[in-house]
Amino acid sequence: MNPIDQASGTVAAIGAAGGGALGWWRAAPNSANPLAGVLTDAASQREALGRIHAPLFLVRTERGIGLASGGEAHIGGAGSAGALTLAGIVPAVAVEHLGNPEFCRDHGLRYAYCTGAMANGIASAEIVEAMSRAGMLGFFGAAGLPLPAIEAALDRIQAALPNRPYGFNLIHSPAEPDLEAAVVDLYLRRKVRLVEASAFLDLTLPAVRYRVHGIHRGNDGRAVAPNRIVAKISRVEVAAKFFAPPPEKFLRELVAKGEITEEQARLAQEIPMAQDLTAEADSGGHTDNRPAISLIPTMLALRDQMQAKFGYANRLRVGAAGGVSTPASAAAAFAMGADYLVTGSVNQACVESGTSVAVKTMLAQAQQADTAMAAAADMFEMGVKVQVLKRGTMFAMRAAKLYELYRACESLETLPATERAQLEKNVFRQSLDEVWAQTRAFFEQRDPSQNAKAERDPKHKMALVFRWYLGQSSRWAKSGEASRQMDYQIWCGPAMGAFNEWTKGTFLEKAEERRVVPVALNLLYGAAVLARVNTARAQGAALVSEAARVEPLPLAALQERIAPTPHPT
Repeated sequence: MNPIDQASGTVAAIGAAGGGALGWWRAAPNSANPLAGVLTDAASQREALGRIHAPLFLVRTERGIGLASGGEAHIGGAGSAGALTLAGIVPAVAVEHLGNPEFCRDHGLRYAYCTGAMANGIASAEIVEAMSRAGMLGFFGAAGLPLPAIEAALDRIQAALPNRPYGFNLIHSPAEPDLEAAVVDLYLRRKVRLVEASAFLDLTLPAVRYRVHGIHRGNDGRAVAPNRIVAKISRVEVAAKFFAPPPEKFLRELVAKGEITEEQARLAQEIPMAQDLTAEADSGGHTDNRPAISLIPTMLALRDQMQAKFGYANRLRVGAAGGVSTPASAAAAFAMGADYLVTGSVNQACVESGTSVAVKTMLAQAQQADTAMAAAADMFEMGVKVQVLKRGTMFAMRAAKLYELYRACESLETLPATERAQLEKNVFRQSLDEVWAQTRAFFEQRDPSQNAKAERDPKHKMALVFRWYLGQSSRWAKSGEASRQMDYQIWCGPAMGAFNEWTKGTFLEKAEERRVVPVALNLLYGAAVLARVNTARAQGAALVSEAARVEPLPLAALQERIAPTPHPT
């Protein structure tokens, strides 16, 4: 196919073509049929749109604007006999060009795509390594893990990816502030340069300390902060705090403690807490169930406001998470202006995730309506909820009952006798005294101050006992404890059901075939195809509806479609 002849086209020539014409298009010179190359059936249109590196042409026919492949197109001028009017162009769309190229450059990525940090190591080292080697970014799910387990994951990932991108989770822990501080201590000691900050209700001193540690002025005079934060946020008021510089009160405290110098405190006023902020819509786990179609534009507007207000040298960015699980949702997020994508629920269902086969099987059967909100273990007393799978488990209902009793009663001793009996028989499967003994032993090692508070406050003791069930339920799910399947806490959003519907009847329908890299690349490739579909439709093309259907492709076929040049391994 000849390239588009731009040399012969000028603004004047384009205008002279009239009637919305750009120029002219002609089928292959050896073809006697002027409509040869005009694609009229769904199969040929799908195939042509799927060849994302080949431009397509929109031509005027007696039946309207058609999609053409091959031939030769010229901008401006009048075509010879047999030529058709060129009405538009569908350009090539490289998967690497989706999203913000600066995001990819800054984080050393090929694709603007990340896997989020699902807690308890569900976002496993295997996921992080696979994503990094494929030119994408994975965050390890450190939340809920003890420090030795986090450090063991660091040992593995840093050894496997010495010069490749990776990140770790930093979760807000209002009930255990010492733990949050200890995780930051570990990250600073091990030189973890990128964290995904999640579930934050406000900024904290440990988060500020992480961000400004080692800040200095570069050779160009700009403030350089070695440690980056990607903040996953669903509330505008919290997002505004992450897009602002670190609060003065925290900087003063860090100076007073000798953690940073006065000069570093001044430099910190030149950077945001987070340059990258992920707009978290209706996701699994901690979520406000915000619709992405309204949340993403809101966060983009906030980004522009905060950039204008503070004039940062490096521009702020917004990514999209929650509900991203099909080519349509990925394409929609990019079309709304998302700089990058973050997926969650679908990764938990993949082979590399750190949860049990039983959970992956349950997730593969989920539909979009099979989710519910349930009390969160880490913020139980505050009434914070997480989104979980309700199909095949009674966790959401039982967690709701525990929170109802916590609100109604002042202590374990004031629980109604019938309620206590039901809890001990069906939920805890042991006496509440036995549960308290285990809980007390746990916090004696993790945070003894919790036990001291429980001795003073019977309601806090009740909360710790109830949190035993909420914490164990996620561990039973991760380990696949068969006797506790009805109590599995499986973090999951509606995206899981949408993914299952999209992959039904394909190789990705089976749980054992799901791997994070093919899933990610299929979503990105599908988004690129749909970008071409939408470009054609926006210029008046009459496409057959089935032409816009994008089905998952096996990795080898996918790579042939995506990459004209291989990514180094």
